[in-house]
Parts: sequence; structure tokens; C-alpha cells
Amino acid sequence: MLVRSDEEKSGSKGGSTYARNRFGAYCRQRTKPVNPSTPLQQEQRSRFALLTNLWNSVLTPAERAAWDLYAANVPMLNRLGQVINPTGFNHYCRSNSLILQAGGDRVDAAPQIYLKGEQDPTFAVEASESDQKLNVTFDNTLDWANEVDGFMAIFLGSPRMTNINFFKGPWRYTGKIVGAASPPSSPQALDVSFPVTKGQKIWAQARIIRADGRVSDPFRCAGLVVA
Repeated sequence: MLVRSDEEKSGSKGGSTYARNRFGAYCRQRTKPVNPSTPLQQEQRSRFALLTNLWNSVLTPAERAAWDLYAANVPMLNRLGQVINPTGFNHYCRSNSLILQAGGDRVDAAPQIYLKGEQDPTFAVEASESDQKLNVTFDNTLDWANEVDGFMAIFLGSPRMTNINFFKGPWRYTGKIVGAASPPSSPQALDVSFPVTKGQKIWAQARIIRADGRVSDPFRCAGLVVA
């Protein structure tokens, strides 16, 4: 389906696909997508299949209506920068797929605060070749860090040379920093998702997940690998 306006086009029509990236609008030849089946992709598919079944068969009408109400009050931006309101089902899967990926307990009750999780402008990372650890710096005064069942999920991209200044994924789940009544100290060390070597550049992406299921938009930073 092709969506178009005076400013932009998006979608596919005939043999062409229209989209936008950081350089502006572009058009490319339409290709038939492959059917990826790596273990990580299979795990992600299984999580969405599970959550779809739970939404349809386990959640009560009142619980689904509460997620729909949350969705109606929490607008988001799509890839074109347009404001949209996903469905309650979208938000239920968005929240719980991350929670399950991080080994948490799913949240069936919709958030009653109509906000997304906060981001952390102090987020920074540095990796070490000697111990293959990712050192994550964060603001432990934020609400999630002082909340039981709140956490920051960390994702890492494969390392690159230092002259590469842009990275958009793919991302691999690395670990989480868990909130508590006594907040975790900063920085925290996690095992890296990929082997790293001194002098490389790494990109990390994080999301903050609140105990009530609210999930922040992703935020990113770049760091270096030291000895």
C-alpha cells in the first residue's frame, strides 16, 4: 500500500518502495523479504506469538480496554516522524516483549499513568578488551532506579572502526540494570554481546521499563573499547 501526501510517500506500489531515512526521502526497487530464522529471531517471534495468544485468550475485556485507553492517551512517532496512536494491543506487546526478553514477569494490567518511561540523558558506555565487559554509566536518581521491578535494558551493536560515525542496528540484547529501593550504583558492568578489541567503537541502545509496564523510547550512545 502506498501512503502519500504533498510532502512524502511511504510504502510500496508496483515495483517501487518509497521511504525516508536521515538523508531524506528515497525510492528503491521493491524486493521480496526473506524469512529469517536465526535463534534470536525465532525467540522474538515466539514472544509475539505468546503475547498475541494471551491478548486474545487470557486478558479480560476490561484489561484490553485499559490498554486501549492507555494507547489513546500516549501518542508516538512513526518512522516518518508523524504522530500516531498505536492500539492497546501494540502497547501490550511493546511493553511485554521487552519485559520477557529481559527475564521479567509480564504485566497484564495497563499503566494508569499516561506517559512512556523516561530516558536518561547521562547514558554512556565504555567496553574493556581485557575482561570483555561493558561499563554502563547512568543516572541512578531517576525513578526507575529507585523502583522494584523497574529496569534499564541494554542492547549492543557489533563493534566498528572508529571512523564510522553512524549506526542504526541491528541490536543484540546485552543485559539489564535492575532498580531497587536502594538504587544500583553507577557505573554497572555487563558482559558484552560481541567480542571487542581495543580501539574499536561500539554503539549501545537502552530502554527504561517501569514496574507498571511503561517503556521509554530507545536512546543511544557511542563509546570506545579500551585495554
